[in-house]
Amino acid sequence: MKNLKAFGLLFVALLIGLTAAVYAANMASRQTLASNKVVVAATDIEIGGKVNPQSLTLLDWPSASVPAGAFADIKEVQERVAKVAIMRGEAVVERKLAPPGAQGGLSAVIAEGKRAMTVRVNDVVGVAGFALPGNYVDVMVNAQQEQAQGEGSRQISKTVLERVLVLAVAQEAGRDDTKPRVVSAVTLELSLQDSEKLDLARSVGTLSLVLRNQVDKQTVATRGITKNELLGDAKLLAVKAGPVATGKPRPAAPTASAASAVPTTSAAPAVAAPRPCVEVIQNGAIALNCF
Repeated sequence: MKNLKAFGLLFVALLIGLTAAVYAANMASRQTLASNKVVVAATDIEIGGKVNPQSLTLLDWPSASVPAGAFADIKEVQERVAKVAIMRGEAVVERKLAPPGAQGGLSAVIAEGKRAMTVRVNDVVGVAGFALPGNYVDVMVNAQQEQAQGEGSRQISKTVLERVLVLAVAQEAGRDDTKPRVVSAVTLELSLQDSEKLDLARSVGTLSLVLRNQVDKQTVATRGITKNELLGDAKLLAVKAGPVATGKPRPAAPTASAASAVPTTSAAPAVAAPRPCVEVIQNGAIALNCF
């Protein structure tokens, strides 16, 4: 009798195990069937490069996680141009490709409504080679600012453009390299109005690129800084500001009786005309001579 019960329990355990195995197999088959073919990159595709069949392959992708804008047929993306770099095994989606018909090269990666403009740089202007494709920079100009008639000009340094995207350095637009590269030219992505500003800025003064954080989108309007403000010339500041207050109480205004006692024939003191002054720089020292 005991053996019969033992065989009965063993049979029930085997039956439960068999049922669980069949259920697991059905679930696995359902998950295998619930997938779609998605076009992925078989090799690394550089920015601005054309997509060809040799660089693509089809891969089973779970239906629940198919990326938006993915393609199911290689012919749909054949001869398209990559707007961003696509790594091997990465799904090829519409937002990473230039519009159909676009030719390869840098022109395919320029955003709609933008322009690409190249400026000549050196190791200093180019932020020691750290201004790489994909980075954002500010553009600063150092020039002579014209003043009113008779005042001459003054040297000023001012930021004229902010958060400008670097499209390429020299003839390379790849954004995977993080090592600095000292080059002779940098290509920037600008609006048409900013292109005009940059063209004028490089003709009137010396340009400098200022590297900024890629996630920093805040713009700051500045009035620039002049040479006198930078050096803090006390004499010039005193002339501009006028006499400094001594802290002594000002004399009270005369009363009506006192005003009547003042002779009407007395003339008001003449105001001295401002004297012309010349700034003299000698041996690193700055002096102001007035005539």
